[in-house]
Amino acid sequence: MVWFGILVVKMAEICLVTPPIGLNCFVVNGGRPDIPLNDVFRGIGPFFVADVATVGLFIAVPEIVTFLPRLMLQNL
Repeated sequence: MVWFGILVVKMAEICLVTPPIGLNCFVVNGGRPDIPLNDVFRGIGPFFVADVATVGLFIAVPEIVTFLPRLMLQNL
């Protein structure tokens, strides 16, 4: 369940920065109208790639997600 919750949050994060929804990009553009929206969408490129790589890693090696909770439960 923890793995699925983390995966859903990461996918929602990806959804909020990519077009056509891109809500976070529109918020940035509203706060800084001097920066064109195209530049904002181009600026999220490296973060989008990192998020997709993270999701891929979580799917390939699910133990990464549960490593810290399992470590904390062992110390109790």
